[in-house]
Amino acid sequence: MSRVYLDWNATAPLRPEARAAMFEASEITGNPSAVHAEGRAAKSALERAREDVAAALGAEGADVIFTSGATESAALILAGRDLRCAAVEHAAVRAWCRDDLPVAPDGTVQVDDPARATLQLANAETGMIQDLPQGLAASDLTQAFGKIPFAFNWLGIEAGFVSAHKLGGPRGIGALIVRRGTEVEAQLKGGGQEQGRRSGTENLIGIMGFAAAAKAAQNDLDQGIPEKMREIRDSLRASLESGAENVTFPASDSRCLPNTLLALTPGWRGETQVMQMDLAGFAVSAGSACSSGKVRSSSVLQALGVPSDQAGCAIRISFGPTTAERDVMRFADAWLDAWRRWRERNEVRATAGKDNDG
Repeated sequence: MSRVYLDWNATAPLRPEARAAMFEASEITGNPSAVHAEGRAAKSALERAREDVAAALGAEGADVIFTSGATESAALILAGRDLRCAAVEHAAVRAWCRDDLPVAPDGTVQVDDPARATLQLANAETGMIQDLPQGLAASDLTQAFGKIPFAFNWLGIEAGFVSAHKLGGPRGIGALIVRRGTEVEAQLKGGGQEQGRRSGTENLIGIMGFAAAAKAAQNDLDQGIPEKMREIRDSLRASLESGAENVTFPASDSRCLPNTLLALTPGWRGETQVMQMDLAGFAVSAGSACSSGKVRSSSVLQALGVPSDQAGCAIRISFGPTTAERDVMRFADAWLDAWRRWRERNEVRATAGKDNDG
């Protein structure tokens, strides 16, 4: 039986629209900075892609600066600004900010001075969606982009950043979106590309793939695909909840991404679950995939008040618009089978311990 990929929040499979656009871009010879006909053709394709990304983000009239991804974009807008964030943020944000904003048990973050803070729109691990305060300095829009409807121009924020591979575009390309007129100090200096804010020859193949994926994701939103994913997620939760009495779902009673479910089973290590599911043919994760393979307790769950010895006992199931409900429910059956075996082993150990004590 074929494998089932349920780790879309880490990286979404490349959309066919993006693959086709990347092939088209590979046939464009010129450098967008060149003034000859080939260069002008490349520049025209680049600017069309920029307009498409801006439209998908609801950022018409804002500046879209192409980067290598959300990590670079975060550094470009956050470095040297002395901003505050919460411990639920991605490590690429916490690296530049003081992560001392208070987090409520339901996952909501309290921001008292938006102009001096950054707050994610959606969390990669729990799927929790935040209400962004007006005047926010910056927001990580990466996990929300293409999964829930929003418009940059309506959020009332100064800047946002995204990565293409989270919505079915290629890896290694992303964008920083800023209100027109916002000062952005270049970190990569040289040829002055991207309005002098990010030098280096533009990755036209990646950019065109990004734009095509963004348009396709916007079409999914228009077609109501996220609501279908929400129904699948709710069915998955109900199945796990009815079959395993000790599983919990942190932050899932709050407003969450339609494709994401975080399941926590105290005592059953997340990395063990991931390996068992991998052997069963299912790809899931034990949280964020951006820790370079390191096994550590989730800072997100600890910020929610989950004890550190339990924060490493969660797995994240995330899927996409092409994921079939039958495959998600196959996962539920496989996970419940593994849970029963784990529970039986624990009962045997507990019985053996009592016998030894006697």
